[in-house]
Amino acid sequence: MEKIEVNLSEVEALTEKALTSHGASVWIAKSVARAVRTAEAKGNLICGLYYLESYCSQLITGRVNGTVEPIVTLPKAASIHVDAKFGFAQAAFERAMPLTIETAVKTGTCSLAISHSHTCTSLGYFTEQIAKSGFIGIGFTNASAVVSPPGGNKAILGTNPIAMAIPSKNGDIAFQFDQSTSAIALGKITMAASAGEAIPLGWAVDSNGNDTTDPNKALKGSLKSSGDYKGWGFGLMTEVLAAAFTGSVNSLDVKGLKLPEGKPHNLGQCYLILDPNTHGNSFFDRIDRIINAVAEQEGTRLPGSNFIMPEFVKIERKILDQLNKLSKGPTK
Repeated sequence: MEKIEVNLSEVEALTEKALTSHGASVWIAKSVARAVRTAEAKGNLICGLYYLESYCSQLITGRVNGTVEPIVTLPKAASIHVDAKFGFAQAAFERAMPLTIETAVKTGTCSLAISHSHTCTSLGYFTEQIAKSGFIGIGFTNASAVVSPPGGNKAILGTNPIAMAIPSKNGDIAFQFDQSTSAIALGKITMAASAGEAIPLGWAVDSNGNDTTDPNKALKGSLKSSGDYKGWGFGLMTEVLAAAFTGSVNSLDVKGLKLPEGKPHNLGQCYLILDPNTHGNSFFDRIDRIINAVAEQEGTRLPGSNFIMPEFVKIERKILDQLNKLSKGPTK
């Protein structure tokens, strides 16, 4: 599997070009391209260029609207709502951020609900921005149903990730995490199937509800929750906040996210934004206590801490070839 070293600025520029050449507005393409760049920089390949081909094909078919202006409103004093109008989640979040931060400064705690959006792919990309603005950011979103209840064999929930990012006192991020409530992301099983590799026991069940290490049987079955009933509970909580609270679609009613045609994703994301100093000024002392305790143990680290954005990454030759091809516009 040949890999080529590529400048991330080139990845971002080509991604933007691919999106605009398939019908996206420039500002929206820039917003999505920044997210793709970050995902690739962090090695989060499932949320990076892996999605670009589907973005482009769905722009052509209209499954995602690449030119719509999100509508940002303040229905209550500490509640921001964004109607993404079946457009990209990155663009909706970008438009909402100024009012979100302004509201959080005034109220100390607020919610941001994004409804009727395309998949946001990396949820942590958004909570990270909240933390860099000096606030605690907690996020929830859902996806097409691939997770069955413990003991079951029919998918009810999506991978339904939860993300949290904590600000540091120097204006950066102390630590953060972004994880699915399923045992694993569906893309990992898809990749294993393509590579002809087995998957670990505990990731998925077959169509009869039996544990399997065969990725092909897993793709015909369903994923398991992380931590069994515990993960199932977190997945349900995420479904409530991402779908019911935002007025968006249930996981049960979302078709495959990468399918070129079909109904818009119509997904929701819910974010909770908290001022760390609302209830006193000892927040960063308490965070430092955790940071120092972890640092004392060799071989340990806090998730997402001390990350330095690289200038270059290595990308598979076939992915790079596809990126260059997409940047030239639709094939005739």
